[in-house]
Amino acid sequence: MDFDVFIVGGGPVGLMTASELALAGVRTCIIERRHTPSHYSKALTLHPRSIEILEMRGLAERFKEKGRPLPAGHFAGLNQALDFSVLDTRANYTLFIPQTETEKVLEEHVQHLGVCILRGHEVLAVRQREESAELVVQGPDGLSFLTASYIVGADGAGSTVRKQAEIAFFGTDASVTAKLGDVALENPPKSHFHTCINQEGAVVIVPLSPGIYRVISMASHKPQPLLHEPVTLEELKKDITSICGTDFGINHPVWMSRFGNASRLAECYRSGRLFLAGDAAHIHFPAGGQGLNVGLQDAMNLGWKLAAVINGRSSDWLLDTYHTERHPVGAELLRNTQIQTKLFDFTREGLYLRDLLSSLLTFPDVNRYLAEQITALSVDYEADEKMPEHHLNGKRLPDFELTLAGGNTKHLYSFLHKGSFLYVTFGEEQIKLPDLPHVRIIRAKAIDDRPEWDDVKAALIRPDGHVAWAVSRSQAESEQWIADGIRRWCGNVHIQSA
Repeated sequence: MDFDVFIVGGGPVGLMTASELALAGVRTCIIERRHTPSHYSKALTLHPRSIEILEMRGLAERFKEKGRPLPAGHFAGLNQALDFSVLDTRANYTLFIPQTETEKVLEEHVQHLGVCILRGHEVLAVRQREESAELVVQGPDGLSFLTASYIVGADGAGSTVRKQAEIAFFGTDASVTAKLGDVALENPPKSHFHTCINQEGAVVIVPLSPGIYRVISMASHKPQPLLHEPVTLEELKKDITSICGTDFGINHPVWMSRFGNASRLAECYRSGRLFLAGDAAHIHFPAGGQGLNVGLQDAMNLGWKLAAVINGRSSDWLLDTYHTERHPVGAELLRNTQIQTKLFDFTREGLYLRDLLSSLLTFPDVNRYLAEQITALSVDYEADEKMPEHHLNGKRLPDFELTLAGGNTKHLYSFLHKGSFLYVTFGEEQIKLPDLPHVRIIRAKAIDDRPEWDDVKAALIRPDGHVAWAVSRSQAESEQWIADGIRRWCGNVHIQSA
C-alpha cells in the first residue's frame, strides 16, 4: 500500500483529518479496529465553531439535514441556559445530531474523496524513522507492516499511537462517575431538555429518536461504582426515582454506560512524524458537550498543515504550530470542564452556588463570555511573529459578507470550500501572483459592518478561517511584506510587481 499518511482511528476526528488531507490530494488511509461503525452515540451535538468549519468545506447542509438546531447550550447544567443566538456567527445554534449520523456523513464524504478505510485492523506497534513512520497492524489476513510519511493518532483515550510515541498523558483519574442509558420512557417529560438537580443528585433527559431517550444521572450518594462495572436498568431507575420522584416509566434499554471525570492532556501533540488529535490528546468530563467538537477542530487545524508540508508548499515550522496552537485549547478545555464538574455539588451550599451562578448568567456579557468558551468561538491563535503587527493576525473569522470589486457580494466561507488559502486585496493591487491551485485570489471593495477591516490593504486567510496575516494601508514597504507573507505561508512562489 502506498500512502502519505496513516490515520489510526475512524471516528469523527480521524474522518475529519482524512477529509482535509484528501481534499489536498494527499494519499490517505484510515486504520480502524472496529469491523463496522458503532451503533451508539457518545456525543450528541455539533457546536457553532464545528458547524463553521463544516460550512467552510461546503458540508454543513448535509449535517443540518440530519440534525435539529437548538438556540442554546449550558454550563454545568445551570438553570439559566447559554444563549447562542446572539453570538457573532451565522451558525448561532447547537446542532443536535447523534454521533452515529456525524460519522455517516463524514465517512460518505471521505470515501467520495478516495480515502482508503481498513476496518477490522488493529495497530499493534508504531515506530518512526528519519524519513518515514511505520505501523505493525493485525488484520483479518494476519500481520502487516505499513510505511508512510506521517501517522495521526485519532485512536481515543487509550491511544496506541500516544503510548508508542512515549508521549506523557498528564492529569488525574476519575473521582466522579455518572451513568447514561438510551432507553424507552412510558411517561417522558414534556421538555426537550429536562433537568432535575437537588441534594440527591442530577438527571438530564433528552429525546434521541421516536420513543428513545438519553437519560444521564449523577447520584450524590457514596461509594461510587467503578467505571468498568456495567450499568443496570434497576440502578438507573433507582437514581432517577430518588432525584426526580418518578422513574418516567423507564424500560427497554438500548445502550447503557458509565463515564467519569478523568482529565488528562498530552504533553505534546506532535512527536516527529507522529501526531495526536481528539481524545488521544485530551480527555475530560463531557460537560458542555465539547469533546467531539474540539476534536474536529484539532483535525481542521492539523489537516491542511500536514497537506501543505507533504505537497512541498511549506516547511516543517508549520507542523510545529499544530501543537503551539491546539495544546492551549486542550488545556482550556480541561480547565472549563473541571470547573463544571466542581459545580456538580449537590450539598446545600453547592446548590446555593449554582443558583447564584445561574442568576449571573442573566447578565448578557457574562452569558456571552461563557457561551463563546463552550462553542470555541473565542479561540484565536498567536500572531505570526515574522509579519508586521496587526490586530487581525491569528483571529478567527465569522462568515461575513464581502462586497467584491465588481459590486456583487459573497460570504467568506464560500471561497474556502476547496481547502485553499484565500488572498484578499483591497484597492489597486501592487503585486501579481501566478495562478496557484492552493491560493484563491479575490479583490474586495468592502466588508460592511466590520470596522476592524477598514485599514486593511491585503490579508491572507488560512484554510481554517483564521487570519494568517493582514497588512494595513499605512504599513511601510507593504508590497514587500505582502510578498514575503505569501511566500512564507503558501510556498516559494514567483511574485511580480503589478
